[in-house]
Amino acid sequence: MWNLLKRMVDNKKEYREMMDRVKQLPEDYQFVYDKIQHYMWNFAKGNGYDRLKVQYELIDLFEAGVLEGKPVLEFAGTNVAAFCDELLANCRTYTDDLRKTLNESILKKLGGK
Repeated sequence: MWNLLKRMVDNKKEYREMMDRVKQLPEDYQFVYDKIQHYMWNFAKGNGYDRLKVQYELIDLFEAGVLEGKPVLEFAGTNVAAFCDELLANCRTYTDDLRKTLNESILKKLGGK
């Protein structure tokens, strides 16, 4: 129980630190980041930790873009949904988990007959 609580506190702290980095970005980058973040969470792709990793990478990418003086849409393009889908392409989905559980439960009961 203690480990679970500690993990939750650590994750919350880490998330706040990540959002502090976002607040340092120019307004247009913050706006696009916020929209991308909402898109990711609304589609529930990944297990949460997958998405956080993607969000960290996105912040790194955006920070590099700011340093290079590039507009945010140079990275995200005009089809931001497709950009998000590409970012999430390697994340595990809840549907993947459900499929795996279904197959395993049937094979366990029927022995692969």
